[in-house]
Amino acid sequence: MIRSRSAGHGAGDDYDVVISGASLAGSAAAVLLARRGVRVALLERRSDPEAYKVLCTHSLTANAYPVLDELGLVPALEKAGAVRNDARWYTRWGWIEPRAAPGGPDLPYAYNVRRSTLDPMIRDRAAQTPGVDLLLGHKVTGLIQEGGRTVGVRASTPQGERELRARLVVGADGKDSAVAGFAGLPVRRHENARFGYLAHFRGLPLRGGIGQTWFLEPDMAYAFPNDDGVTVLAVLPSKERLPAFKEDLEGSFRAFVRALPEAPPVDSAERISKIIGTVDYPLHSRRPTAPGVALIGDAALTGDPLWGVGCGWALQSAQWLAEAVAPAAAGRADLDRSLAAYARTHRRRLRGHQYLAADYATARPFNPVERLVFSAAARDASVARHMHLFASRLIGPLRFLNPLVLAKAAAVNIRHRGPAAPGA
Repeated sequence: MIRSRSAGHGAGDDYDVVISGASLAGSAAAVLLARRGVRVALLERRSDPEAYKVLCTHSLTANAYPVLDELGLVPALEKAGAVRNDARWYTRWGWIEPRAAPGGPDLPYAYNVRRSTLDPMIRDRAAQTPGVDLLLGHKVTGLIQEGGRTVGVRASTPQGERELRARLVVGADGKDSAVAGFAGLPVRRHENARFGYLAHFRGLPLRGGIGQTWFLEPDMAYAFPNDDGVTVLAVLPSKERLPAFKEDLEGSFRAFVRALPEAPPVDSAERISKIIGTVDYPLHSRRPTAPGVALIGDAALTGDPLWGVGCGWALQSAQWLAEAVAPAAAGRADLDRSLAAYARTHRRRLRGHQYLAADYATARPFNPVERLVFSAAARDASVARHMHLFASRLIGPLRFLNPLVLAKAAAVNIRHRGPAAPGA
């Protein structure tokens, strides 16, 4: 059971770290820092301990598994019915269906799990961790700055205004991060030429019982099985279709799904949620540090939702931050050097992914290199496994598109064409 450890408030409550936002990134960072001897105040503006993010792909890519394991959440996720996220992807060349090599290890995985299950679970883990004070109903209203660096936050609470001082303030408060704004960290914005709507269904069978994604160039769709027999179904068309789509949202949503190759039987399933979405979801990126401040999760980088990577990157960035700054946050090392190390890791691990995502968010068709690799992956098991590693964010763009892979893809496609038939 989640309990807020909010005590009385005064002019100067001292911690090593104050984290704004008790969702995935913030709760994970609180646990990982506290286990390393850091005293953490975990602030959440909402008062409901069961609060969760509604608009989400509800998917944790395989890059998140080591963090889930370190947090000790894997058994709880399995018990809650989280679905291991095997997947297949439709392209104009057919289906890409990654499978483990014969006699080889299983493909890496994490989970599809609804945020209504996941968010309270990880928040409770934070609340039960010694060294973490979960302070519900605390909204950051400003930063305390001295000598050109941040040394704490001001927060509104149900009992009134409160100041909390710390060596480090962490913004885990989403793409519209108040901490980033107060710290003066500018945002770089990449327009998204697609809009998206999703809904939850029961009784929606998927081929093989696994996730499906459709690359329709430029439109997209996905269907992910989740815990408790619920399937998340999403459509992401080009904005050129938006005016007609909005005239009849449910009719347009269902018509879009019916037209998908091997379409799931949406008309015979029970829709158990509203159709929700967004018509404007740009990609955001910020420099993830300032003196006394660090950003994690969507506050530092908000990706394109069609890739379903946000939850995984939220957990990873929390882990990178804890590994980089824990000694300094506890007063045993230089904080500015530690923040610089975190910023380098964040940039090295995510900048290339974000560059490709921002380019594809223009709703362009596949470029020549993508055509080469996607077509080969639909025809060759080893290339499909390689694509799975990239889609799981276990390898970066340079490894994904390295010369050996491109040569392999070219050879696969040449073999697929074969010699011309006589007289052709």
